[in-house]
Amino acid sequence: MVTKIDHLGIAVKSLEEAIPVWEKILGTKVEGIEEVADQKVRTAFFKVGESHFELLEPTSPESAIAKFIEKNGEGIQHVALAVPDSGAALTKVKEDGFRLIDEKPRKGAGGKDIGFLHPKSTRGVLTEFCSGGNH
Repeated sequence: MVTKIDHLGIAVKSLEEAIPVWEKILGTKVEGIEEVADQKVRTAFFKVGESHFELLEPTSPESAIAKFIEKNGEGIQHVALAVPDSGAALTKVKEDGFRLIDEKPRKGAGGKDIGFLHPKSTRGVLTEFCSGGNH
């Protein structure tokens, strides 16, 4: 079902401060910055082989990323797994007894269909299924 690790989501307070750091570490330039208004975040993606690093900056104190940073500080917030069909993947894991945050996919950065599994049912790892999109 899973075809690859699509990306690692890293919560940051400021894209402007974090991008130069990750450009140096990864040895590549940022691909682009995108705001996902309904999730109250701005994202920046870096291509690393067949996967990506996604930096996530909150645009509102009510965003999940702002709450994550407040509780945990900056750092890895989620792992995203590429699947052929995120809706089918969510349905399958729900049938297998996993708790979901998203019952159905929603639109994420890059036009991908995304859906999250609750970390309480994945041993503390916020896990995202994603399919489609442009990166």
